[in-house]
Amino acid sequence: MASFDAETADNLEDIERQFAVKAVQHVEAYWNLLSAIPGSKLKLTPHDNEIFETLLQDFPEFLNPEYVKNVNEAEMKGALGKERWRKFMAKFEGKVEDYNFGTIMRTKSDEEYTQDGTIFVLRLQFYAVEICRNRYGLNEWECAKK
Repeated sequence: MASFDAETADNLEDIERQFAVKAVQHVEAYWNLLSAIPGSKLKLTPHDNEIFETLLQDFPEFLNPEYVKNVNEAEMKGALGKERWRKFMAKFEGKVEDYNFGTIMRTKSDEEYTQDGTIFVLRLQFYAVEICRNRYGLNEWECAKK
């Protein structure tokens, strides 16, 4: 593996398909949870409290529930955003399983998963935003529909 160069590696269709299946399974599982259990009662990881507290320290803008409602992809993935998230995520390496695995996140807490309303993020980013949304009661609407 020492000679492996990610920059020149081929994308293998089978691996991409497997990734897509896993990401969709994650979306479906999370949406099923939100549909059955109020978000405020969900525990996404054994480290939810630490993730939430660290998020608020590293990203004080998340103290405002209005900020959490809509994720700004450009802000999150811009140079400054990437650096801030990289530092945040490093604190959970070895603690949160698959913390850097890709997944899909809704950009708006008051909408379901849609093609235009989702972005690709790393698993810990998903956990951080969704734990925050759940604690602020922003995901209660889906369960309340039932």
